[in-house]
Amino acid sequence: MSEQVAVLGVGMHPWGKWGRSFVSYGVHAAREALADAGVPWTDVDLIVGGETVRNGYAGYVAGATFAQALGWNGARVATSYAACATGAQALDTARSRILAGQSEVALVVGADTTPKGFLAPNAGERWDDPDWLRFRLLGMTNPAYFALYARRRMDLYGATSEDFAQVKVKNARHGLHNPNARYRKEVSVADVLGSAVVSDPLHLLDICATSDGAAAVVLAGADYARRIGAAGPVRVAAISTVTPTFPHTVLDMPLLATEPAGVVDPPERTFKESIADAAYEEAGIGPDDVSLAEVYDLSTALELDWIEDLGLCKRGEAEALLRAGDTTVGGRIPVNPSGGLACFGEAVPAQALAQVCEVTWQLRGLAEGRQVEGARVGITANQGLFGHGSSVILSV
Repeated sequence: MSEQVAVLGVGMHPWGKWGRSFVSYGVHAAREALADAGVPWTDVDLIVGGETVRNGYAGYVAGATFAQALGWNGARVATSYAACATGAQALDTARSRILAGQSEVALVVGADTTPKGFLAPNAGERWDDPDWLRFRLLGMTNPAYFALYARRRMDLYGATSEDFAQVKVKNARHGLHNPNARYRKEVSVADVLGSAVVSDPLHLLDICATSDGAAAVVLAGADYARRIGAAGPVRVAAISTVTPTFPHTVLDMPLLATEPAGVVDPPERTFKESIADAAYEEAGIGPDDVSLAEVYDLSTALELDWIEDLGLCKRGEAEALLRAGDTTVGGRIPVNPSGGLACFGEAVPAQALAQVCEVTWQLRGLAEGRQVEGARVGITANQGLFGHGSSVILSV
């Protein structure tokens, strides 16, 4: 069923700190995607917006916001929010309506304008909100969690600070050739290790920034794609939006504790492993079929975790892949050829869609300067707070 949905067009607004409304970024990306698809705005019958919760009323009704900004055309609208998995959830909403025969052409847009510094909760007291509680009780910013995960890799698998730095070096090299990346500068291991320690063992250059940015994707059913002459389009092979399975025994941001496993045994797969597994099952493929991966590198150490969560190597082997050059463009399984969040930064509603844009360009052979030769299948991996899984598999 999923092969009936094609990616006809993708577009982005470059990441950075531009000081404008997120709506302007989203409109830019949407127009690029429509032009890329060769689809007139009047043919779009569904707009799905990925919302941001920091920009006032318009951010909460993103679908209608973008529909109005592009010019009312009578299309249906929907709005998705799943923290950092927002873009994939929005994409899944659009795909589902197409497969159900309720839509023919859908535009999915995610855009954000982020504050400077840490992504902190909104003002007010919310004692049943774990995201608010972690700040109130522990002063626990996101990098503190990233550091816990990094320390876990060091303790379990012998990872080193130099390994983490090498992830940044690799991604910075990839990002040099990405015109949408915010940071396009080569760095060395010494640069990373010489930058300020934010949360031991992670340095400033190990952690992604917060950014403004936008991404958009045009999806359509097979009949429409054929009608406009879209030859051999990129296909959506799977979208995974699974939740954890009780008991959740691995500490997961923003929670402060794990669930007990004294009576019920832990599931066979961790939450992050199950995200990828669901995508592989739907697509009918396995990790060995993947040509490249775009993963959620909030920190350098987290990229190494995702490589294993996606089944691209066994547990504890991600460092060996990195050291051998297997995860760089030209290697066995390139990871983050876009440059990843290391070069983009977080623009929450847009980043899962940005991964889809990159994989689409790779599968089309259009990723100049960072092209993965012969790419046929690409997988994305992302995770939103509060149990939002996110993985998209695209194929040609």
